[in-house]
Parts: sequence; structure tokens; C-alpha cells
Amino acid sequence: MTERRWLQGVLSQIPNAISVGRIILVVPTAWCLWIGQYVDALVLMAIAGASDAVDGWLARRFDWGSRFGAAIDPLADKFLVSVLFLVFAIQGQLPIWAVAVVVGRDVVIMAGALSYRLLFRRIEFHPTLISKANTAMQISIVLLILLGLCEFPAISDLAMDIAQPYGVWLLASLGVVSGLDYVITWTRKAIQHGKLEA
Repeated sequence: MTERRWLQGVLSQIPNAISVGRIILVVPTAWCLWIGQYVDALVLMAIAGASDAVDGWLARRFDWGSRFGAAIDPLADKFLVSVLFLVFAIQGQLPIWAVAVVVGRDVVIMAGALSYRLLFRRIEFHPTLISKANTAMQISIVLLILLGLCEFPAISDLAMDIAQPYGVWLLASLGVVSGLDYVITWTRKAIQHGKLEA
């Protein structure tokens, strides 16, 4: 029975290990993008996307979810997207203001979450619908630009036309709206928590 529990405990860490692996994957993906190996970067992005789907499925299917996993999974996605956005900005593939919106939103949310945790209590991670839409849009922009840079016949030109300027403006709009949604929601919770303790 003890060995079975130990094995179950080890297996339950698989989703977390996959999420950590996705964070490690950021380095070679960003490097391939930096040196212009766009097809390789696209393949690594596809692997990262598949790993995101797999770790989520494993956590739900076998009840292998954990607080660490709930925190590290979205952070892995944000880290990958933010680093690639910064590389795109340096290369001139994305306007700096759009990248500032994306990165600035995440910084504000993380700072707010840390402040709430220090002042009040532990935070339960439950992304809102608008936040999920924002993350999906971020990943879509990265993939569209990568497809555009790969110079595939017909597909690449279409992908780049969609990404800029329409995708960039939608990305920025979702970033602002979802950021404000988080700020307003957690400000209300902080006020309510303060009233309960008063």
C-alpha cells in the first residue's frame, strides 16, 4: 500500500514536470527566433502548445491537480509568450507599445496578486473568460507572426496580414480590458475582506 501511494505521488507530479519543461523550452525557442530559424521556433512552439494540452488533460483525467500546478501552468505560458514578444519587438516584428501592454498587464497582475497575498490571504487561481481569451490571442499572434516569418507559400503572407494590424489592435484591446477586469475584481475583494476584518 505504501509503495502504491508513493507511485501515485510520483505520477501525480507528471503535469508539473511537463509545465517546468515548457518553461525550459523557452530558451531554445527564443534562441531559434533570435537567429532566424523560424521553422524550428514554430516546431518548438507547437511542442509547447501540445505539452500545455497534455498536462491539463492529465491533471483533470487522473485528478493530479495541485496548487503548484495551478500556479506554474499559466506562468509557463506567460513566460514563453512574454519572452517571444520581447524578441519580436527587438526585431521590429511587433510595435513596442503593443508589447508594453502585454508585459505591463502581466506585471500589474502579478504585483497585485503578491500584494493581496501578503496583506490578506492565499489566492485561488481561477482565470476569467476574458483572461483566457487574452492568453489565446497572445498565442495566436505569436503563431501568426512565426508563420509569416517562415515564408510558406500563400500561408505566410495571409498570416502576417491578419497579425498586423488587426491582430495587434485586438491583442492590445484584450490586454487592457482583461487587465482592468483583474484590477477591479481583486480591488473589490480586498475592500470586502478589509470590511470583514474591521
